[in-house]
Amino acid sequence: MEDIQTADPKVDKLIFGMAFIVILAFATPLVLWPAEGKALLGTALSWVTKTIGWMFLWFAIGALAVLLYFAFGKYANVRFGGAEATPEFSTLSWIAMLFCAGIGSSVMYWGTIEWAYYYAGPPFGVEPKSKDALEWAGAYGLFHWGVAAWSIYCLPALPLGYALWNRTTPSMRLSTACSGVIGHASEGFAGKLIDVMFMFGLIGGISTTIGLGTPMLSAGLSELLGIERTFMLDAAVICVWGGLFGFSVYTGLDKGIRILSDINVWLVGVLLGCAFLFGPKMFQLDMLTNSIGLFFEHYLSMSFNSDPVTKAENILAAQAAGETYVAASGTFSEWWTMFYWAWWIAYAPFMGLFVARISRGRTFQQLIAAELVAGTIGCWLFFAVLGNTSMFFQLDGTMDVNAMIANGQAPEAIIQTIKLLGDRIWPLGWLLVLVFVVLAFIFGATTMDSSAYTLAAVASQEDGVRHEPARWHRFLWAIVLACVALSLLYVGGKDTLSALQSASVVVAVPLVPILVMSVISLFKWLREDFA
Repeated sequence: MEDIQTADPKVDKLIFGMAFIVILAFATPLVLWPAEGKALLGTALSWVTKTIGWMFLWFAIGALAVLLYFAFGKYANVRFGGAEATPEFSTLSWIAMLFCAGIGSSVMYWGTIEWAYYYAGPPFGVEPKSKDALEWAGAYGLFHWGVAAWSIYCLPALPLGYALWNRTTPSMRLSTACSGVIGHASEGFAGKLIDVMFMFGLIGGISTTIGLGTPMLSAGLSELLGIERTFMLDAAVICVWGGLFGFSVYTGLDKGIRILSDINVWLVGVLLGCAFLFGPKMFQLDMLTNSIGLFFEHYLSMSFNSDPVTKAENILAAQAAGETYVAASGTFSEWWTMFYWAWWIAYAPFMGLFVARISRGRTFQQLIAAELVAGTIGCWLFFAVLGNTSMFFQLDGTMDVNAMIANGQAPEAIIQTIKLLGDRIWPLGWLLVLVFVVLAFIFGATTMDSSAYTLAAVASQEDGVRHEPARWHRFLWAIVLACVALSLLYVGGKDTLSALQSASVVVAVPLVPILVMSVISLFKWLREDFA
């Protein structure tokens, strides 16, 4: 493998400065004027979903189609780094890193309670809180965290990995992956603007992940320590994440992120194994089987469901009343599917850069299989075990998940589910909660570390030599990630979810054409190299 220089690279002042200006312009109003900031985010969300929400639906389908072509077409065996290249990491560690970096603690949050939101507000005009609503709730979790999500993640990894390892480009930048289309402009202002948009999107996406995971962890600590969950506790959680991040920075990519990811895989096995063995096994298996059936039977319907009639009716009703149309109270597709696809798009360039960095020696087909198959199965396990368990507790009256969510207690509902699971083993609910909290902490630290690594790499100068980004530079971006996440938590208050969803959708918009350009660039390079 080509040596990576250890000397710290200099900061690219233009990218660094532009990125900070954009991020400050986004975050500062949220902190100084939280009510107005939240309203502005809601307005931006409504405009995006009303006018170009359909674009997200088509992008997800297009990403899957492109990946299937690469997985089974003539380029399936193209290897990152050339035909003789060998992998840097073992297969298990490689898959663990790409899974942990891409999903973080979010899968623990949504995998446990996402069904409850769909049960109360189902798609396709289904009656809320009915038997059909519950079955659709099980299937939609698999849909939003399945092959469509991982297709969006995987798509930019191919052009970025090919540029990095096969075209021997020393930089880790999204602009490099677009150079096949924009040529030498990728080295000038246009390229730097692309990289700034990538950084803005990544910070919005990661902040959503941290913003969801932090209250969940606070609820876990509240349960374990007997203290009240407050905003200050949320801030303390993020500080502890920073400590774990520091360990990973100073031990390096090979040891830090790899070790944390390997630990996570074992902890996931312990958590899900206990939840399955001592949980409602038959219901978990029956519900998973039924959900998979609905998923495959209605995949195209779910993928293209934009609910145009209901949306038009809502828009017209708002206009007649002299009010502004609000997407957050609109259709199921606007509130959920478009949000999820936008969230994955905001994350996708980061995942592409990070996965490209760790995938030398892997073929196109291997990478696509790892993300689409292993990634999907990993997410589905959380929904099958934890989600179906909390659903069962709702049905048998053990706990009222829907009521807790309606009262703004979604994080507490998650922790209560884990505690009740532990109590079924023995009075050991606290122990399973502890495992859950530790797992979520490490998930968050892995996500923050890999994100800060990527941000620092993008904002470093190119000098023709491949460098690891400076440690202080990575620390700085970790602080930025934490601050933006805290600002969104502060703005959202009890309704944090709406602020996080709005931010994810808005920051994803400029990334769609950039990702399309990167794929076009890859096709152009492959035609040139394999003519």
